Amino acid sequence: MITPLFSKLSYYMTLSQDEKQLLEAAGNRSILVEKGDIIINEGERPEHVYLIEKGWACRYKLLENGDNHIMAFLIPGDLCDVHITILKKMDHSIRALTPVTLRKFPADEIRNIMENHPRLARALFWSTLVDEAVLREWLVNMGTRPADARLAHVFCEMLIRTRMAGCAEDDDIEFPLTQAEISESMGLTQVHTNRVLQKLRHDGLVKLEKKRLAILDWDRLKQLSQFDPAYLHCQNVPG
Repeated sequence: MITPLFSKLSYYMTLSQDEKQLLEAAGNRSILVEKGDIIINEGERPEHVYLIEKGWACRYKLLENGDNHIMAFLIPGDLCDVHITILKKMDHSIRALTPVTLRKFPADEIRNIMENHPRLARALFWSTLVDEAVLREWLVNMGTRPADARLAHVFCEMLIRTRMAGCAEDDDIEFPLTQAEISESMGLTQVHTNRVLQKLRHDGLVKLEKKRLAILDWDRLKQLSQFDPAYLHCQNVPG
């Protein structure tokens, strides 16, 4: 089922049952990839759009010295990416951070939706615009916020995005990332990341254990990170 995608798109428009069935049928099969597997490699020419049904993945760049930089986290309901089949080759890679179930949408099916089903096309384009807004906010986060506010901002964002996907109803969400993966996304060393996590815990803002993140004081965490969910275009999500 692609329910998380329907939940996410509902923040833009209400899809009809026929539109949901069309989108469901366009994804011809699901596949399971293991933690650490490459879903799409930089330099490849994609033939499918992939939807995350279960699990977490990331967009990343592999540098010549072997370092990774994670540019985005992908969770249930996220597409990677609607317009990916237009590219001659990928300019970044996508990797599974956990075991991931993917729904495959052939390029021809996506082109059919974009050319012949304008409401669905607008909804999918909205999803792409939200992805771009997230990237812009990450650039601001990396460039201007101190380390504790930087990490607090990502925690706030992932809570709201998880709620948009219909995968959380309270302030406790799945958060399966290692400190190394957090470090790769924040531009911090693992030692610095550990210090920041300990500070957020000590201040009573978050609890992070057993691959679960609990927001203990949402208002203070928002204030620390200067988090404004407007860039996620999700005005009806609690928070």
